[in-house]
Amino acid sequence: MSRVLGLIVVLAAGVGFLLVFILRLVLSPRRVEALGTLIKQGKTGLVISSAKRLLARDSKNAEARYYLGLAYHAEKKEEDAYREFKILNSLSIQGKMIPEQEYRQTLAQLYAAHGETEEALKEYLLLIKLAPRQGEFYYQAGKLFAARGKGDTAREYLQKAAELSPKDGNIYYELGLLCYKEKRAPEAKAALERALRFQKEDGQGRTWFYLGKLQKDVKDYDGARGAFERAARDPEFRVRALVERGGCFMAQNDIDHAQQDLEKAAAAIKDESSSDSLFARYFLGVCYEKRREIDKALVQWEQVYAQKKGFKDVGEKLSQYREFKSKAGEAPKGDGMKNYVTAGGADFVELCKAIVKEAMNLQVQSARGISDGSEVLAVEGDDAKFGRKMPRLIRFYRGNDPADEGEIRAILDDAKEQNIPKAVVIASAGFSPAALEFANSRPVELVGSDKLRNMLRKAAR
Repeated sequence: MSRVLGLIVVLAAGVGFLLVFILRLVLSPRRVEALGTLIKQGKTGLVISSAKRLLARDSKNAEARYYLGLAYHAEKKEEDAYREFKILNSLSIQGKMIPEQEYRQTLAQLYAAHGETEEALKEYLLLIKLAPRQGEFYYQAGKLFAARGKGDTAREYLQKAAELSPKDGNIYYELGLLCYKEKRAPEAKAALERALRFQKEDGQGRTWFYLGKLQKDVKDYDGARGAFERAARDPEFRVRALVERGGCFMAQNDIDHAQQDLEKAAAAIKDESSSDSLFARYFLGVCYEKRREIDKALVQWEQVYAQKKGFKDVGEKLSQYREFKSKAGEAPKGDGMKNYVTAGGADFVELCKAIVKEAMNLQVQSARGISDGSEVLAVEGDDAKFGRKMPRLIRFYRGNDPADEGEIRAILDDAKEQNIPKAVVIASAGFSPAALEFANSRPVELVGSDKLRNMLRKAAR
């Protein structure tokens, strides 16, 4: 009797284990399906806790790993999502309740976001095989090929994406950007203009920016300014677009409007080390320099220098102008030269007249401002020999670069036209070797910085 009873107990236990095993097989897929439903309902916290319990029992549960990563991704916890998907990628998903297309699309996005572009590209190429009529996958692959410098391949994929998704403005933007970088201006313009037709207005900033670049490249400054104005409405492109718009005004010699745009750009800077910020402050300094507001220019250039010492010629500019910068409690060094370099237009003309009168002992007949300087027509005083007053045409320059042969030729031509036998060129930055050689045997006197300082001292007495 006891043996029969024991046999019944053993059989009952066996049946129990079998029932538990069968129930697990039946309920496990339902649990996984439930996780998918919870994701759709936005109950990501519950998915995370449930998936973690399943993985505590079986770390190779691919479905639980997938939905855990998906929940992290939905909660913007990208590092956690990336970790789970990388682990899942080392497991086999064949035969699992995991939608392969959705899985690989999310994995590709995570790879791209973490700089693993090779892995991201592999996933998008697999996705194209899984869904060859899905334009998004060709678009993403095209962008990645472009980033690798594979322009021809990138163009093929982007064109295929446009064929499959003809109303996707992002595809045309990427195609236009690629053509712009490859200097295929007509194709770039056509693609960017088509992009505008399908992009929402608040997403058009980057497209307007590159349309502006195309117009600026062909010196259509008015058209470019309009495009950059629209681009500047996009916070991501605001600083860059204002710098480019300011550049258009500078090319048109409209320093007032250029300064206004560059001041707006400087006010919008969030990252001082960015290339856009360096260009904004550098060119704002150039505007101040042209207006002879050197102290303001130095403030901008010093901020550029603090971020990147080798940026353009900012080091040279600081070296050139620092001696003129006054420090609190100190008398400014080289004050006469500082006035020469920094004086406003009308004040500068008056200073030049004083030099001509006090230092050169000439009588001023007329004076006017010119680009980066002034021009004075003068004659010898009453004590001139034989009572003859010899006229002289005098030009003062205060640009950053040494006066070149072109400036010497220009004043000699003008002097000849006005029947003036002698010319004088005074330049605070000195003269180029070509200018010195050209002037050597011609009726023109060249005055550099050293002699100019002595003249300034005499003029200040």
